[in-house]
Amino acid sequence: MRRRPGLSARLRLTLSYAGFLAVAGALLLAVVWGFLLRYVPDNSQGLLGIAPNRYLLVRTFAPAAAVAMVFLLVFGLVGGWILAGRMLAPLTRITAAARRAGTGSLAHRIRMEGRQDEFRELSDAFDSMLEQLESHVAEQQRFAANASHELRTPLAISRTLLDVARKDPTRDRGELIRRLQAVNTRAIDLTEALLLLSRSDRGNVTRESVDLSLVAEEAAEALLPLAEQRGITLDVTGGATRTSGSAELLLRLMTNLVQNAVVHNLPAGGTVTVHTEARGDASVVRVENTGHPLPPELVPTLTEPFQRGTERVRADEHAGVGLGLAIVHSIVRAHDGTLDLAPLPAGGLLVTVRLPGTP
Repeated sequence: MRRRPGLSARLRLTLSYAGFLAVAGALLLAVVWGFLLRYVPDNSQGLLGIAPNRYLLVRTFAPAAAVAMVFLLVFGLVGGWILAGRMLAPLTRITAAARRAGTGSLAHRIRMEGRQDEFRELSDAFDSMLEQLESHVAEQQRFAANASHELRTPLAISRTLLDVARKDPTRDRGELIRRLQAVNTRAIDLTEALLLLSRSDRGNVTRESVDLSLVAEEAAEALLPLAEQRGITLDVTGGATRTSGSAELLLRLMTNLVQNAVVHNLPAGGTVTVHTEARGDASVVRVENTGHPLPPELVPTLTEPFQRGTERVRADEHAGVGLGLAIVHSIVRAHDGTLDLAPLPAGGLLVTVRLPGTP
């Protein structure tokens, strides 16, 4: 935005300091003039018949007062310029850091030393903003790179299948169509997951009263055939747990949690427990499953997009796109909630979602 040139803040502060000092000096001289000279008679005999009189005092006092005023004005300008420079030095550093950030250099930090004051508080807030912004930009860059890679994979597979079919006309077309359909379905699922993740990241969700216990039952009912196919026992417990949010997004949240718990479980004989409860002013959902032990250092990365983990990669039809828990995390943040992941000692994962409750 282009602005007309004006006086700098340092010059305005300098003029303010000098003006204040000049006004204070003038008032002081006026007080001396009013309360001292008023008692000196204006006649040829002077005070008590002794010279000097008011006329002589005025002629003597006026030049000295003028010199004092000039000195105060010069002293105010010089001292104000130096003082304003020292006061605005932290602001200059903050401005330089903001300009560097505007050019894309987000790694720079001000780290202003000294005791706490308004400028140090502004500097610390600016450093915190830069840190969060750098982390967000890095996360978005990783997400874009991973999304491009994931979207390129089914397209590359489709091109390979079409090249093979073109070079070998005798190849079974039914098998080709089946594989192309599977690849296309995976690409569509990935695209829909990316769109849902983008929507929940924006946070502009339509809120209504939702009973999480009913949402959990609906998600469990939809995934019960998958659990039975894998020999997993799926239980839903708890009472009515109401929160305010998007019913569609909360259903996707619950579906992703339950599906994740079913798919990443023991080969047979595993369990998945979904529990909902109102705890104080919060609505809590806990999804617990059995499974292989998870390394503690792997758990914090599971909510990152496309992060599946070495021990969690699957090669079957439910391999997923690595966005399940990332979508859950994004939906939880859009509803002002928290998401906790904790590995269980015997294996498996405990996922706890806390959302603001409603009466």
